[in-house]
Amino acid sequence: MEPSQPALRWIEPDQPLPDPRKAMRDPDGLLAAGRDLDARRLLEAYRKGVFPWYSQGQPVLWWSPDPRMVLRLESFRITRSLAKSLRRVRRDGRWTVTLNEDFAGVMRACAEPRADQDGTWITADIVAAYCALHGQGNAHSVEVREDGALVGGLYGVSIGRMFYGESMFTRRADASKLALCALVHTLRACGFRMIDCQQNTGHLASLGATQVRREWFLQQVCELASMPAPDWKALAIEWPEV
Repeated sequence: MEPSQPALRWIEPDQPLPDPRKAMRDPDGLLAAGRDLDARRLLEAYRKGVFPWYSQGQPVLWWSPDPRMVLRLESFRITRSLAKSLRRVRRDGRWTVTLNEDFAGVMRACAEPRADQDGTWITADIVAAYCALHGQGNAHSVEVREDGALVGGLYGVSIGRMFYGESMFTRRADASKLALCALVHTLRACGFRMIDCQQNTGHLASLGATQVRREWFLQQVCELASMPAPDWKALAIEWPEV
């Protein structure tokens, strides 16, 4: 006989998020719902291996899927086309990569409508909450510019030596991949081991991301998030050599 499906829990602002192992199986990983979304709640969630994902008009939905998509940094794959792009931007002074210079701008770009999506989950409340987290030093952005114009980038959350990827965007071919490549290069140098990618996509799989069991992921989060964080203000991001 199949075990019973865990119930979706409603959490009030003064209540902690449930154990992620109690997430529902259908839909996979749905753990809880609530109304509060702020920097404090986000830090609690990421420390527990949980992230928010919901549409405009819905309550805040919290997720911890099983399996989980992660990118082990040593497994990051620089494809032939990406290597060609890296060589081009390294010799072409028109392209630059920066860290934390325009966090809000990257979030707004990630929220722009896309041809393959119906709307966006990056609502105004999401932008406000992550910008507050950025102000506390726990959310970071990578910006790729061509002739000074923002053409690609990504943002995510970092606690200790654990990085949680959230979203990326591109306005030029390979611009988001170049942002990720520069971030991986920087994180490796700082002793990070993986990036949380949350859910399986062919795009991430092509770059070396794989699915892991939630229990293993939670163990890694517990270890990596408890490590001392690097000094993000002192970090210099750059293109890796290929």
